[in-house]
Amino acid sequence: MIDAIKAAADDVYPDVVALRRTLHRHPELSGEEHETAQRVTEWLEDLGLDVQRGVYGTGVVGTLDGGEPGPTLLLRADMDALPITEETGLDFASENDGVMHACGHDLHTSSLLGTAMILARHREQVHGQVRFCFQPHEERIPGGAKFMIEEGVLDAANGAPAPAAAFGQHAKPDLAPGTIGVRPGGFMASTDEVFVTVGGEGGHAANPHEAVDPVYVASEIVTALQSLVSRRCPPGVPSILTIGRLVADGATNVIPETARLEGTFRAMDEEWRFRAHALFRQIVERTAEAHSATAEVE
Repeated sequence: MIDAIKAAADDVYPDVVALRRTLHRHPELSGEEHETAQRVTEWLEDLGLDVQRGVYGTGVVGTLDGGEPGPTLLLRADMDALPITEETGLDFASENDGVMHACGHDLHTSSLLGTAMILARHREQVHGQVRFCFQPHEERIPGGAKFMIEEGVLDAANGAPAPAAAFGQHAKPDLAPGTIGVRPGGFMASTDEVFVTVGGEGGHAANPHEAVDPVYVASEIVTALQSLVSRRCPPGVPSILTIGRLVADGATNVIPETARLEGTFRAMDEEWRFRAHALFRQIVERTAEAHSATAEVE
C-alpha cells in the first residue's frame, strides 16, 4: 500500500503544482475566500467526495468514506492570503492587486487536494472516514478554526464517529524535500496581535516642552517591552514579541496627539502566555505614566 501511495503521489504531482499555481494567481484575503472555496468545492466534487460548503462562511469540508469500517481522521489546510503586493515576476504571480499568497496557504491547500486525489484512488483500502477541512480566515485572530469547530467539524456525523485525530500542516522550507517535521507537544507558537494607542499632547516641534510627545513615549514603550522576553520570560520557554508598526499622524514640525503601536506576541507555553498578557499591559501603562502620557492596550 505504501508503494502504491508513493506511485500515486508521483502521478498527481504535476496536477498539484498546477492547482497551487492557479491558487497563487487568485489569492483572497481572510473571510473573502469565495473564489478559492468554489474552486476547492469543484475539485473535491470531481473526486466524488461529499462536500459541505459555507462552514464559517467560506470554509469547505470534503468527506471520503472508505471501503472498510474504522476511525475518522481530519486533515486540515488553510486557504487565505495576505495583504502584500507581489513583486516576484513569476508567470503565475498574483493577479489580485495588493494580495499575495506569501505564507504558503496555496501550497497547503493544493497539497491537501493532492492527498484527496490519492486517497480517492484507493477508497476501498481506506478504513473509516477522512475529512478534508479547508479553513478560511487563518491569518486573522482568533482564526477560522475556532468557529469551524463550533460549527461541528470535529463532531460525529452521518454515522461516522468524531475524528480520533486531526492533522494540520505547514510548509517549512528548511526541511529537506520528502521529509516531515514532528515533535512532542506544541509545534507552532500561539499568536496574539497587540495594539497600543499612546495619548499625549500635541504641539509645535520647536516647543516640545509644552507638549507630551506620543512618538517619543511610544518609542520608550517599544524599548521597555524588550524586557518582557529577555528578563521576565523563563529561559527555557520560546517566546517572541515584535512591534511591526509605529504610526503617528504628525508632520515634520508637528508633535501629534497620538501614536499607535501594532505587533505580535508569540509563545510556546500557555501559562507564560497569559502571565505575559498582564505584564505587557503593566509595562505599557507604567511607561506611559512615567512620561505623563496615557496608553490604551487592545
